[in-house]
Amino acid sequence: MTHHRPQLRIPATYLRGGTSKGVFFQLEDLPEPARLPGAARDALLLRVLGSPDPYGKQIDGMGNASSSTSKAVILSRSTRPGHDVDYLFGQVSIDKPFVDWSGNCGNLSAAVGPCAIHMGLIDAARIPLDGHLTVRIWQANIGKTIVAHVPIANRQVQETGDFELDGVIFAAAEVALEFIDPADEGDAGGSMFPTGNVVDTLEVPGVGSFAATLINAGIPTIFLNARDIGCAGTELQGDLNEDQVALARFEAIRAHGALRMGLIQNLGEAVTRQHTPKIAFVAPPAGYTASSGKRIGAQDIDLLVRALSMGKLHHAMMGTAAVAIGTAAAVPGTLVNLAAGGGLRNAVRFGHPSGTLRVGAEATHTNGQWTVTKALMSRSARILMEGSVRVLGGIF
Repeated sequence: MTHHRPQLRIPATYLRGGTSKGVFFQLEDLPEPARLPGAARDALLLRVLGSPDPYGKQIDGMGNASSSTSKAVILSRSTRPGHDVDYLFGQVSIDKPFVDWSGNCGNLSAAVGPCAIHMGLIDAARIPLDGHLTVRIWQANIGKTIVAHVPIANRQVQETGDFELDGVIFAAAEVALEFIDPADEGDAGGSMFPTGNVVDTLEVPGVGSFAATLINAGIPTIFLNARDIGCAGTELQGDLNEDQVALARFEAIRAHGALRMGLIQNLGEAVTRQHTPKIAFVAPPAGYTASSGKRIGAQDIDLLVRALSMGKLHHAMMGTAAVAIGTAAAVPGTLVNLAAGGGLRNAVRFGHPSGTLRVGAEATHTNGQWTVTKALMSRSARILMEGSVRVLGGIF
């Protein structure tokens, strides 16, 4: 007689945050072996999302076969003074057996406050009858504070509204986010610009030599000029994502940029660090038709930006890369700032494959150094499903 292993039921909530979706867990709801970082936790999240899947579809899991939807979040009440919730993000590879914990997801950051309220991680006495609740989030991957302003109606999270976000077809309620001190002072040289320069020359053997802005803000990001890599800046996913030669060039540039930023010690490590750094390319404003068919005029934007995530051109813009864009735009002389026309600016509206997005930054210049105290942008979030996920027992 064949012995069949039973399935585990684990409480979970499936949310959209910005232009991403993810499976959210409360730390204490996870099976005990998965409450700590390590192989058991990674095995669980891989199985929940349906990875690794050599078909690249994640049919037997909650993932939707894109970097924007193969995501997991673990929330817990914060033990850190001045914070409400700890937020840990895992980027789950689709076709390989690994979970990348090296960065944040800016889009899902918009869903953390609403989900924390939904899960009872915020004291009920703090929730107003109507208005907004300020939720202070500790982003545990990168050791940063995010402040979310969550709309409340009748002591419940208000999810419906008329806030439109390009890349998301239905309107919802606006969640304003503040990314505090977004420049990373962690593992990449201790400053916003790990090389000390706002523009570097990046030599990539066999590919070429490129002007690049290497910045740690929101997420480590490598910015290139579109024209230097044979791009226009108006590309949509279909223009790049089947071009294996172009994608391989981007990955080679990304690996060399990661090395230059001090994120990896040798080029081989880039393969297992796909989530960071991001690579993006910029160009001055130009008109194009977004993936929805909507026409974006050159007059509607300050610059064009296209970014790759997990080896593919992103359908809109990663929230963390948007923080990097806003931060870089505020510092004169970066490639992002120059594409937007140069000079001093505290906000930019950029064009991405799905439309446009506005991001702001508060920057100060002291002792010859630029410091960005916060980056600001709005997103929306919505619970799509709540209940339990099921995974095969004994996967640990």
